[in-house]
Amino acid sequence: MAADTANPRSPRISLITVCWNAEQTIADTLRSIDTQTYRNFEHIIIDGGSQDSTLTIIAAAPAENRRMLSGPDGGIYEAMNKGIGLATGDIIGFLNADDTFESSNSLETVAAALDDEAYDGCYGDLVYVSNRHTDRKIRYWKSRAFKSGSFARGWCPPHPTFYVRRSIYERFGRFDLRYRLAADVELMMRFLEVARIRTIYIPRVLVRMRLGGATNKNVQNISRQNKEVLRALADHGLKVSTSMFWAFKIANRLGQFLMRNRPQDSSV
Repeated sequence: MAADTANPRSPRISLITVCWNAEQTIADTLRSIDTQTYRNFEHIIIDGGSQDSTLTIIAAAPAENRRMLSGPDGGIYEAMNKGIGLATGDIIGFLNADDTFESSNSLETVAAALDDEAYDGCYGDLVYVSNRHTDRKIRYWKSRAFKSGSFARGWCPPHPTFYVRRSIYERFGRFDLRYRLAADVELMMRFLEVARIRTIYIPRVLVRMRLGGATNKNVQNISRQNKEVLRALADHGLKVSTSMFWAFKIANRLGQFLMRNRPQDSSV
């Protein structure tokens, strides 16, 4: 039985998908969403004005809880902000057009964690998979419970697994568009390190992400993103040693590749 059927007062989730010319992957994303056992959610698609068959594929997969806005925007973070503005749920999360849920109960796991009002947000683990062969794991992003100072050591939760209450966005703001590649990291930093929201870590894989996104498609973008993270740390007055940041970052990244074949923890 789905969680929302058992508890009619269970939290409503606003799941936001941003896309642009995503004809190769959007069908997998939609299928992953539509097979979720948890049904108390709305799905908001923000399309950047796709010129390929993305909109046709979306139209071929109608759902009562799905709505779409299509038109030019200033990039992924502006699109995400549009989605937040349209959200009506208690909790907001994102699943982008090249990502899929790891299992049919990923949203149910999130809802169960945040059914406890002691927590403002939650996050879990993520696996990077081959762009062409999604059963092939490349990296295993194992997260952990947040500790103060973690962002200065190159740590952050996987953003596609990060769910927070809509009230947190209303209090502490949306994505800062001054950060072109690291606005997601800056937002999580602002929420966890500065605002000190209360989060719970879910020790299981929630999302599969294809390699090749904007921030990890080449070494130059990875370097630019991490320089933006360092700037965000400085902007928020958080102490950081640049050399230690890079050392922790490299060590953590190597660990993700070494752990890629680790079996998923089924605990919640």
